[in-house]
Amino acid sequence: MQFENLLAYLEGSINSESIDSVKKSLNSLSPQEIAHQVESTPSKFRQIIWSLVDPDTSGEVMHDLSDEIQNEILEDMDASSVALLTSGLDIDEVVDILQHIPEQIIPTVLNQMSKQDRKRIEEVLTYPEDTAGGMMNPDVITVRPDITVKIVLRYLRRFESIPSNYDNIFVVDRSDKFIGTLPINKLLTSSSSKTIDQLIERDYKVINANISDSDVAMTFKIFNLVSAPVVDDDNNLLGQITVDDAVDIIVDDADHSLLALSGLSDTEDTFLSVRKTAPKRSLWLGLNLITAIIASSAIDIFRDTLEQLVALAVLMPIVASMGGVAGSQTLTVVIRGIALGQVEKKNIKWLFSKEFAVGAINGLCFSLVTGLVVAFWFDNPMLAVIMASAMVFNLLAAAIAGTLIPIILKALNADPAVAGSVVLTTVTDVVGFVSFLGLSSILLV
Repeated sequence: MQFENLLAYLEGSINSESIDSVKKSLNSLSPQEIAHQVESTPSKFRQIIWSLVDPDTSGEVMHDLSDEIQNEILEDMDASSVALLTSGLDIDEVVDILQHIPEQIIPTVLNQMSKQDRKRIEEVLTYPEDTAGGMMNPDVITVRPDITVKIVLRYLRRFESIPSNYDNIFVVDRSDKFIGTLPINKLLTSSSSKTIDQLIERDYKVINANISDSDVAMTFKIFNLVSAPVVDDDNNLLGQITVDDAVDIIVDDADHSLLALSGLSDTEDTFLSVRKTAPKRSLWLGLNLITAIIASSAIDIFRDTLEQLVALAVLMPIVASMGGVAGSQTLTVVIRGIALGQVEKKNIKWLFSKEFAVGAINGLCFSLVTGLVVAFWFDNPMLAVIMASAMVFNLLAAAIAGTLIPIILKALNADPAVAGSVVLTTVTDVVGFVSFLGLSSILLV
């Protein structure tokens, strides 16, 4: 394949005939843009494109790639290449990359780093990846409370630059225990003779290193933080987390919930090869086949009834479909509430009552409309009553299942987004078919 055609995936306006021209055009983009183009390219071309990325920016590009594509590229790299890739990156960015390479080559990569960087990285690696400790940056600027603003300003001038999203300097005692924060805007507007102790904000929100990354994101959202100190159980300052890290978690969680509702991995790659994509989706399809068989078995119980009245086969999907949609609405709202930390023991009863009432109201309204349509369509008042009754039963079942299923799954430490829709669909299908066909077999046949 000619490179000008390959680069059509990268930049539609490029029409170069030489590799050097392609490479120059690619590296004229920002690291974030290069990462986006790599992700937007079919997997069989990615290694070719990656080989054209300038080594000076390859680390930043790697950090901006999705986990799936990071794994794809890193699996073919040796320890020295990974070490070169991570040079110049922030500690938290280095850790993020190291968490995607085989564990046995991590020591080799660390041995090629400076003693100071190696110590900091090893400290972060002691925490699980999905905790505050695992995502923090141990590089922080700290000062003592007994020095003056003038000394702090002189100290800051020694740095070439202050890290991005850095709105506070952390104040610690001689044992590195966290005392409070010194806002940079307050530092710049205060008298040079004032001591830091006079400017400290002591009630600033701190994050324990052991809390989950989702709780970190929630803390940033609730308290409108730009940065936050990370401490251990003894209040020793370990590092910091900035708002860009929290945004990444929020986006990842949203991707996870969206894809999980369809049974897909949260690292699903849009341009992954057919060979790798098909097995990933087969598990969900197999599970759906099992639930479909269960629903069909419920229908088979009323085979004789269906044989005597063809109208039942025509109307039956309506009941199941209405229940499925109503249940999905409730399920989505409850899963969102769980993800935002809003659903708790104290309000589950109220939430259940609310969704049950909504199901009852919608059930009565739509059963009336459907009953009138069926009565006019088939000229059979009894069939209309059965249809309306089954609709009420199924919408109530949908409200109950949509509320309780995610709560129960969460209590069992299962992901509601992954399993919730399958269980819900089975419930609404079975209840819809059994109620409609059951009433028909009693009242019509």
